[in-house]
Amino acid sequence: MRRSGVNQPKVKRLVGKYEIGRTIGEGTFAKVKFAKNSETGEHVAIKILDKEKVLKHKMAEQIKREIATMKLIKHPHVVQLFEVMGSKTKIFIVLEFVTGGELFDKIVSTPFLKKKVNHGRMSENEARRYFQQLINAVDYCHSRGVYHRDLKPENLLLDAYGNLKVSDFGLSALSQQVKDDGLLHTTCGTPNYVAPEVLNDRGYDGATADLWSCGVILFVLLAGYLPFDDSNLINLYKKISSAEFTCPPWLSLDAMKLIARILDPNPMTRITIPEILEDEWFKKDYKPPVFEEQKIANLDDVEAVFKDSEEHHVTEKKEEHPAAMNAFELISMSKGLNLANLFGTEQEFKRETRFTSKCTANEIVNKIEEAAKPLGFDVQKKNYKMRLENVKAGRKGNLNVATEILQVAPSVHVVEMRKAKGDTLEFHKFYKNLSTSLEDVVWKTEEDMQETK
Repeated sequence: MRRSGVNQPKVKRLVGKYEIGRTIGEGTFAKVKFAKNSETGEHVAIKILDKEKVLKHKMAEQIKREIATMKLIKHPHVVQLFEVMGSKTKIFIVLEFVTGGELFDKIVSTPFLKKKVNHGRMSENEARRYFQQLINAVDYCHSRGVYHRDLKPENLLLDAYGNLKVSDFGLSALSQQVKDDGLLHTTCGTPNYVAPEVLNDRGYDGATADLWSCGVILFVLLAGYLPFDDSNLINLYKKISSAEFTCPPWLSLDAMKLIARILDPNPMTRITIPEILEDEWFKKDYKPPVFEEQKIANLDDVEAVFKDSEEHHVTEKKEEHPAAMNAFELISMSKGLNLANLFGTEQEFKRETRFTSKCTANEIVNKIEEAAKPLGFDVQKKNYKMRLENVKAGRKGNLNVATEILQVAPSVHVVEMRKAKGDTLEFHKFYKNLSTSLEDVVWKTEEDMQETK
């Protein structure tokens, strides 16, 4: 737990020229941190991998190959990889920081502590524009031998102008290996978006598997819900394998036809990207991006990452600075400060959310644990940080939620909950269920109390 106070120094972590900030994402092998270039002031995202884990799983050569390829890819709808650095224990991949949030934030909204979930959906024109950008990015990367293998909501971002940016292209499935038959054999990805051939464990083509995931994404954009969904994993796999889904009645016939051709369980007869580009529904108002391809990239840093010599290592250090004014000192100086994101019950969240509480930290921990366990979640606790992991039928599930309790004043805490692993839709569903048990923990304003009466 972090404590406020003017006497406590603030620690600044530096990696080379980058000042490292808070965690904005995490996975099995890596964490993604917000960072700032101290020389230019530019904001970036830095993916941090544990070198020991990389070497243990024999992933070094694959990572070198993936990073080298990604440095050659410069496409307006793919998050750009700027550089890669290494220390004695870590690998740092510096990426473009995209500011517009996730695409799915535009269609999924769960009001805080409300009993009803509003499933939004896009108009066909809006969904088509994003789908065109997605297909264009996927087509470009496939033409260069790069396959995503884990297309899902949190990997579809929006820039400041509302344009789609696919993240983690070629980096999200680092442990996959192509075998002698030329096919991939590792079952990966978020279950609801995974192609049936990935589940049958007989090998699959990365291009057709990516295309299936694009079809699921298109369905969600237009319908506002998943085409394949079941709390039982075996039943979910059966639905995917048989392509058991029904399009909502508000979709146009042309949109339904295209979705059906993409969500074909047989990868040999599934529509291809060249065929999608000729589809009448897809072609409407289609404007391929105009950009200059990157033909030369400096790959010296890719090799240097794995060299043991310290001359190739980036420096890591921590600097202490006086602590900034705490939140409530700042509030007292600015009556116009908008605190809706902390206290409002109409708060909309993305892959994370937070609320304020007057309860003690221990009371908050106990209350969250009591609420999470009946929902099928295993709870791990350490230093007022919690990890909630769903456990189904004795097996680890797909959703992990990281929780941290922060003290901003002697009697006030902020609780931050962040999706560490899993599907965005599942996170929203989980939080809706959890929040009903936390009503007596959340600090509500008088206005909020009047609204709930």
